[in-house]
Amino acid sequence: MASRWMVWLLLAASFAAAPGVFAQGVTMTWTVDGVQRTALVFAPSPGPSVASRRLPLIFAFHGHGGTSQTAAVGMHFQTLWPEAVVVYPQGLKTPSKIDSNGDQYGWQVERGQAGLQDRDLKFFDAMLAGLRQQFSIDDSRIYSTGFSNGAMFSYLLWAERGKVLAAVGVCAGHLAPSEHLTVPRAVVVIGGENDPLIPLAVLQQDIQLDRQINGATAAGQPCGPICKLYPSAGNTPVAAYIHPGGHFFPPWAAPAITQFFKLHPQL
Repeated sequence: MASRWMVWLLLAASFAAAPGVFAQGVTMTWTVDGVQRTALVFAPSPGPSVASRRLPLIFAFHGHGGTSQTAAVGMHFQTLWPEAVVVYPQGLKTPSKIDSNGDQYGWQVERGQAGLQDRDLKFFDAMLAGLRQQFSIDDSRIYSTGFSNGAMFSYLLWAERGKVLAAVGVCAGHLAPSEHLTVPRAVVVIGGENDPLIPLAVLQQDIQLDRQINGATAAGQPCGPICKLYPSAGNTPVAAYIHPGGHFFPPWAAPAITQFFKLHPQL
């Protein structure tokens, strides 16, 4: 355990010493409504095998108060699926229930959210368009995931941009009441029984909504000690991991999400 944390500390130090580069990650920029937006992007090393195939694409959104750099360290999808393009976007200062002044970085959670002019939905559109120009993206393998506020934004993307996504990963987040899911998409949901921000009743309600839109209404099947899988005829299952803890991103969450994404392209 200590050696693994030392590796991540060294990676963080490398970012501080060389702005714009984080391990093999590169900071990319887009201008959205006159505002410069950034994301930390990891891509497979160039080579004949990469040039000859289309690449999966993962968007991973940090929680409220986080950054693209902390998300890259904590989620590390680039180490779990090195064949994919992995994008850690950077949020802007955003008001929330726990940050009424908007002093911390975050994401909108519903379309038309007051004062935000759908800035993050536009940012997603700009990133996707730019990344498609930069890389040979597999359009059947575009994924969104996130933690907390970032998970809520991933739910928003499912509701508002669901046609471009293959699957969604949600950790300690929920669907805004004003949003409605209309496109079935495979989803893995991770939450804690003792999460003070996302109560268990809210978590279970979202899982039920996910199952309804995905046609995953049959009885769940155990898929691990704290996992239940609800299959669907359209390969849009719902996988639910409910752990006994609170509001955090468990160390096993990223491997579970990665494994789920690999199994579920858009058909």
